[in-house]
Amino acid sequence: MMAERHTGSCSCGAVRFTISAPLRGVIYCHCLQCRKQTGHFLAATSAPEASLAIEGAEAITWYRASDAARRGFCRICGSGLFWRPEEGGQISILAGAFDTPTGLVAAEHIFVEEKSDYYAIDDGLPQRPKWDD
Repeated sequence: MMAERHTGSCSCGAVRFTISAPLRGVIYCHCLQCRKQTGHFLAATSAPEASLAIEGAEAITWYRASDAARRGFCRICGSGLFWRPEEGGQISILAGAFDTPTGLVAAEHIFVEEKSDYYAIDDGLPQRPKWDD
């Protein structure tokens, strides 16, 4: 059986990555921090961090977004790429950074209590007020 493999990159190509594991369904995060980082809401999947291989890692800047996590982005083009929790062994990868076809499927919305007022969530996916609800 062929191993699962997913590839992606930043906008300018300075950072390329490969994930050699199954990916979680895409979670849409509407928290204020994700909205400020992306300009809308964040769409991300995740995989075990050990399954991630990065070419061009020297072009990644890690921003300590909170006590719980860091956000990784290309310091050349500014593309958001990763959300790495301080604990747990998983890494979230922004869905838009993957090469197509992605094979990704949307799963749910989180932090909907923090969503902005200029859009509606009407796709029928589950919605959680916070992450742990």
